[in-house]
Amino acid sequence: MQNLLSELKELLKKDERVMVEDELLKNKAIELALKLDENLIRLLLSHARLRQHFFTEVDSVQVFDKEKFVQFVSNKAFLPDSYTAFKNKIGLTDDGGATYLSRHRDVVLAWPYKDCVLEGGQTEEDAKRDEVFWNETLAPDDIDRLLDPKVLTNFRRIDANGEHPVMEIADTDNLIIKGNNLLALHSLKRRFGGKVKLIYIDPPYNRGNERDDFLYNDSFKHSAWLVFMRNRLEVAKELLMRSEGLIWISISDTEAHYLKVLCDEVFGRSNFVADVIWNSTKSVTNTAVISDAHTHNLLYARNIEWLKKNRELFRLEADETKFSNPDNDPRGKWVADPFQVGGLRPNQRYPVTNPNTGKVYYPLPGNSWKNEKKVFDKLMEEERIVFGVRGEAGPQRKRFWSEAKERGRVTTTLWHDLPTTTNATKHLKELFGEKVFENPKPEGLVRRIIQLSTRDGDIVLDFFAGSGTTASAAMKMGRQFIACEQMGYIEPVTVERIKKVVAGEQGGVSKEVNWQGGDNFVYCELMQWNARYVEQIRAAQTTDELHSLWETLQGKAFLSHKVKFDQFDEHAEDFAQLSLADQKRFLLEVLDKNQLYVNLSEIDDADYQVSEEDKRLNRQFYSTEQN
Repeated sequence: MQNLLSELKELLKKDERVMVEDELLKNKAIELALKLDENLIRLLLSHARLRQHFFTEVDSVQVFDKEKFVQFVSNKAFLPDSYTAFKNKIGLTDDGGATYLSRHRDVVLAWPYKDCVLEGGQTEEDAKRDEVFWNETLAPDDIDRLLDPKVLTNFRRIDANGEHPVMEIADTDNLIIKGNNLLALHSLKRRFGGKVKLIYIDPPYNRGNERDDFLYNDSFKHSAWLVFMRNRLEVAKELLMRSEGLIWISISDTEAHYLKVLCDEVFGRSNFVADVIWNSTKSVTNTAVISDAHTHNLLYARNIEWLKKNRELFRLEADETKFSNPDNDPRGKWVADPFQVGGLRPNQRYPVTNPNTGKVYYPLPGNSWKNEKKVFDKLMEEERIVFGVRGEAGPQRKRFWSEAKERGRVTTTLWHDLPTTTNATKHLKELFGEKVFENPKPEGLVRRIIQLSTRDGDIVLDFFAGSGTTASAAMKMGRQFIACEQMGYIEPVTVERIKKVVAGEQGGVSKEVNWQGGDNFVYCELMQWNARYVEQIRAAQTTDELHSLWETLQGKAFLSHKVKFDQFDEHAEDFAQLSLADQKRFLLEVLDKNQLYVNLSEIDDADYQVSEEDKRLNRQFYSTEQN
């Protein structure tokens, strides 16, 4: 096998696509193989031994076994780096190979490293910051109790009078939960399964560039991102109302079309409603081939049949500014709508005579009038047909403001009349006195989504809460919100923002919805165990700190069964030779991810020291009596 590995390395060096600064790129070779790249296949066919190994002859035709090739290249003996070599020495291994996304049940856990802010809609300028986003993919046989409900702690209720102890959890409480969003979603299932009317999320866009949100993953960052999203969307589906539930996802061009296919699989292709394009920025990027000015908003229904039967609910408010009353009609303001529509309807093709000029009008070829003749005659009697501003044109139909206000207007897939990310950034700067978040979504965008998708009192969920835009807009509009966020800025930004909303801040959509303040929310956290060591590893600045942490981990943390402690000590010098980033990477990987947070089933275990008050609130939160 070693000879075959060497021969493959030498052969691949002939393909400059997999070569960077005289180094072979393993992931690029795998990517080309999965795409059945003709040049790669032709290169492999040129080598007798490799042809024999990776191809099967069927009726004189050579058939490429791409999965065998991928497994071979994924072997750690092929292009091992210093980090992989170190992992092998101390027994920390992971399986090679690759499968299609739909064939495996891997779980991508992700958490930020350094001062990284996980943002949707990053710009190229943001991408240049020296930040890394760690993640780890767990195979199904590594998952034991990972997705079980977690203990909640650090409860507090916040209203206009400040913070208070939580005496009870009400069915209508607004919630902000700190912790890994995948695990938070699974913890919410028991209380909120099938009850959420609207989910709106603005996930990481995975734009790449110089910033790689999924830098430390052994497979492609693209596939890791898709698994990351699939894990969360599958449980999100369980939280949506089975008939009326809707989910909106903001995303950029980079992953929009792949996400569409993924959502087709999770929610059902027939439940796709629309891809709404929001004109998210008015600025122009001079260095781009085509300047990016939009954001996709994918909309899926839990049950498209319910939505079709209730499409009248999915209308926007009519725009009164377009209405006037030039003829002092006692019925009030009106606007002239076209009386001609597309489509051939024989009973709606008749001559219409302008009473002022005597000119006769017919619909254009392929068109018809909007109504049949007897309806037209009645409209004429009611003086609802006009013939242009000076009375010299073809027929138009009056639509009165009183009617439009009640009926609303049809929603389209192009939204260019809403605030931009620049407006949202300005709003946050006004609230905090400084720039606290990159590229937040404006409340105006979220308001429209909430307005279309919900009614008063409905539950709105955002599990990529970020700066808290969804929670803010939902509270101002009289909806119940649930927001999940794991980042450290959750308290200084997300929570503080909603405190300002409770106090009656007048930015965003406050004036449009006549927001005067009030309401309250409950804050709580998933109770950390190994997750606290994740934070300590991330914060470490030196190798000495990490060595000290390693001693702590051996005594207090739950570690992976793959780690052999004696082998680590034997190869301590090798560990010291790794970069600080790779040292952190190793310590993060040795933690047992099933124990990131305390499981609800272990709430009475004395080792976790869960307070009696937290036990009472958890039992109330997870009680099935309310469901």
